[in-house]
Amino acid sequence: MFVDSHAHIDGHEYDDDREEVIQRARAAGVRAILTVGTGDPHSDGLERAIELAESHSDIYAAIGTHPHDAKLFDKTAEEKISRLATSSSRVVAWGEIGLDYHYDNSPREVQRQAFRRQLVLAREAKLPVIIHTREAEPDTIEILREEWMSAGLGGVMHCFSGSLELARAALDLGFMISFSGVITFKKADELRSVAAQVPLERLLIETDCPYLTPVPFRGRRNEPAHVVEVATALANIHEKSREEIGRITSENFAKLLRIDL
Repeated sequence: MFVDSHAHIDGHEYDDDREEVIQRARAAGVRAILTVGTGDPHSDGLERAIELAESHSDIYAAIGTHPHDAKLFDKTAEEKISRLATSSSRVVAWGEIGLDYHYDNSPREVQRQAFRRQLVLAREAKLPVIIHTREAEPDTIEILREEWMSAGLGGVMHCFSGSLELARAALDLGFMISFSGVITFKKADELRSVAAQVPLERLLIETDCPYLTPVPFRGRRNEPAHVVEVATALANIHEKSREEIGRITSENFAKLLRIDL
């Protein structure tokens, strides 16, 4: 039993074979997938994620405005996401939201404003949040401490590739830490060291597909079936069986999102 806690299978990269991808995930033992709708909040990207979740009993949706698109997060987008987040029981989280200072696709102050506002909206919708942070650790933690610490709704540090300090701060805030295929990369020794210090009850696994394909599939489009490789890597780190890591991370996923698997 495995769960892909962060995928983008609603994206156009899967338009030609989406159902085959879903079937391969099931055959690999993946019991649930969280597909995360991103992109221009004025496009149909968010609706695509929800529609996919509503048509498959083992797929759930998260929606939000990614920091890359923060410059597009206006009042219309805010009202749209708030409406969609509460109109379908398949929407179980708000995200991915946060800060990305690596690409700076949106101005940093605009990113911070959109991040703060979406934390407020997620609290109102009573949804946990999925956090994207890249080269923005101090600001991310500061904003979460100010806007989210008292929410009691939890969240995920998704596709974790940060420092031990970030991991500890996130754990103090009650977050789950989710690892992707990056943890299988040859040069990821430091990340594996961080993963070893994350308590089992706070671990999640994900693909972030179509990106970050794990070893031994690097060079190909990623897909939810490959989350098993992430579980294998964490099993080696924590000296557990792959199946035990699958069970633990699935239970963590269900607890955070308040769903039955």
